[in-house]
Amino acid sequence: MKTVTLLQPDDWHLHLRDGPFLPSVLPHTAQRFARAIVMPNLDPPITTTEQASAYRERILAALPKDMSFEPLMTLYLTDNTTPKEIARASKSGIVHAVKYYPAGATTNSDSGVTDIEKTFDALRAMEEHGLPLLLHGEVTDPSVDFFDRERIFVEKILTGLVERFDTLRFVLEHVSTKEGIDFVSAARPGVAATVTAHHLLYNRNALFRGGLRPHHFCLPVLKRENHRAALVEAATGDSGKFFLGTDSAPHTKTSKQSDCGCAGIYTAHAAVELYAEVFDSVDRLDKLEAFASIYGPQFYGLDANTQRMTLIREHWSTPLRYPFGDETLVPLRAGEPVAWRLEEPTT
Repeated sequence: MKTVTLLQPDDWHLHLRDGPFLPSVLPHTAQRFARAIVMPNLDPPITTTEQASAYRERILAALPKDMSFEPLMTLYLTDNTTPKEIARASKSGIVHAVKYYPAGATTNSDSGVTDIEKTFDALRAMEEHGLPLLLHGEVTDPSVDFFDRERIFVEKILTGLVERFDTLRFVLEHVSTKEGIDFVSAARPGVAATVTAHHLLYNRNALFRGGLRPHHFCLPVLKRENHRAALVEAATGDSGKFFLGTDSAPHTKTSKQSDCGCAGIYTAHAAVELYAEVFDSVDRLDKLEAFASIYGPQFYGLDANTQRMTLIREHWSTPLRYPFGDETLVPLRAGEPVAWRLEEPTT
């Protein structure tokens, strides 16, 4: 196949940042996706519906006038999130989910949950109002090996949550392990997972190829090859429980290449194209549309998009850097080829 045409996808896990950084990265996403679930881990985080509405307006104001894009907002779950705020979010029409970060697990997660039991009232309200819980599925116990944080989360926390809140919808975000895949595959309806392009493309060897590679550092961290293979099998399968979520996370070059480099990989510049590489590599390009454009809207109770986009099998070279506010960011595959190119969307 030299071209692939599919319904325009949505990104069900995206970081856009704010302020002067926002206009730098938003066009990459809007060029490829009709909608995106926008993460709330700003500084300070988006913990109320009012804050989510204001952030949404800033996103729309930063959107180039020749582009269309719908931001789907989320709230940042804390120990103090109230059922009233959940009810308010549900009625707003703009908040589509609530995001769980364990305190200290990743970028701007210091305000995250310190004890999952402190959120049970909020989770019951989410169950009542039909708002899904999006999970950064890692534990932060310092005694747990860094590469085992997702596996232990699934065993010790997620299993109990799914049993206790038996009608609450869950998304295990950026699933990165075979154990996570196996859990979601076997779980009841209403339990799903997003899969990133970088976890599908790379195993943990990419972190150390020719030296330490800070621009391949993300959370959850890349895992062994057997985990990557399990992710590819799930993403290109037919269960409907796994769908596209880039977790594209822009950081300045200096904040990545520092004594304590930030976690996050920027893929928005070539997101759909990179997924196409994965599906092409296992001869399952015919499964890309369902993963990218169908299963996510089905989970969120939304209609699929009607406009279409076309990808062309044609190599292009990724720029070494992109502007990011007054600084620059280094994208995935900087200075390296991508095998598929995006053609302008058609109607």
